[in-house]
Amino acid sequence: MSASRPPRPRPRPVRRAVRALTALSAAAALGAAPLPAARATSGDTKTVTYRGHTFTVPAGWPVVDLAAHPTACVRFDRHAVYLGTPGERQDCPARATGRAESLWVRPATTPAKSAVTENRTARIYRATADGIAVTAPYGGDREQIRRVLDSAGLPVAAARTEKPADAAAALTVPAVATTHRGRGFDACTAPSQTSMNAWKTASPYAAVGIYIGGVNRACDQAKLTASWVQTQYAKGWRFFPLYVGPQAATSSCGDACAAISEPSQQGRAAAEDAVAQAGALGLGKGTVIYNDLEGYERGGTVTRQVLDYLAAWTERLHELGYRSGAYGSVSSLAADLVANARTATLPDVLHFANWNDKDTTDDSALPAALWSAHQRIHQYTGNSRETYGSVTINIDRDQLDVGAAAP
Repeated sequence: MSASRPPRPRPRPVRRAVRALTALSAAAALGAAPLPAARATSGDTKTVTYRGHTFTVPAGWPVVDLAAHPTACVRFDRHAVYLGTPGERQDCPARATGRAESLWVRPATTPAKSAVTENRTARIYRATADGIAVTAPYGGDREQIRRVLDSAGLPVAAARTEKPADAAAALTVPAVATTHRGRGFDACTAPSQTSMNAWKTASPYAAVGIYIGGVNRACDQAKLTASWVQTQYAKGWRFFPLYVGPQAATSSCGDACAAISEPSQQGRAAAEDAVAQAGALGLGKGTVIYNDLEGYERGGTVTRQVLDYLAAWTERLHELGYRSGAYGSVSSLAADLVANARTATLPDVLHFANWNDKDTTDDSALPAALWSAHQRIHQYTGNSRETYGSVTINIDRDQLDVGAAAP
């Protein structure tokens, strides 16, 4: 492994790759077998029935029964249908980035009439109907996911703009919930309460990275609620919230990710959505939110777009009363920020990736004068499968030195 987090090889576009698989082989790639209930119909589609509701989906989409496969990871960076509620311990990668059209149908927690909302910034539909709740993300083919929802009689044509629930008002944690000095970890999906309890007792970590939203957030967040955040805070955990917005055009996730094309507009929209999602989780003003920018090839237009996007993100977060963070490799984002430090709008806190196994926030790539007042997180190890208290989670390791905002 190189001194910094190496760019990932650019994959083939997810949409084309998954369509080429049979339902059986694609389900095997997801770690679960397809449901016998999936019934093939004419042409390139099939029907999937759950709790009396029938959806027509592309024939190549595997169908994963979460009751039969409770450890399967619900992911939105690949075409699939997930039915049911994930188990206590999803077997997810440490991180996943990207977006493809997919469908997750599960039991509704409360009775609700048929309704559909859409978040255009995060490219996701949410719906309720008699006895079910639906999450339907989309990548480049919005019309396809609209057809899927329409096939089940969900009123997608009357979809309202999503407004995150204000249930967090009484559950807000203080801004110091995102300050910490010491070790932390980030995982693709928020762990269950039993897992967090086991790790609080037995692991060396006291902070957890949580993926709160973004168009390229790939893992579901079935456990991540305002109540979950408040409970972890009360038990002594601290947080570093991550938002996976659009990526650089030369990003390591390639065509699987929505890209930066209109930097200023997208940066502001991402900040506004991130604040809405953070607020719904009880993370109020003063919170640091980190924009996740995966490794990319630097230079020219790409560098300028990244810096303009991040400037708009930072400026809008400040207007809304939040602190700006940014995540990226020392060889891409951090290098661009350092090289343009005199002219760029810098984030308040830098979360840099350099997988050198050194649990320190010092790095030769970062000048001592930048992000020097308790403004750094170092992701020093990636994809580490660790077990504490008999609970195994695939994580990235982090060393935090994040203090409160300067007066």
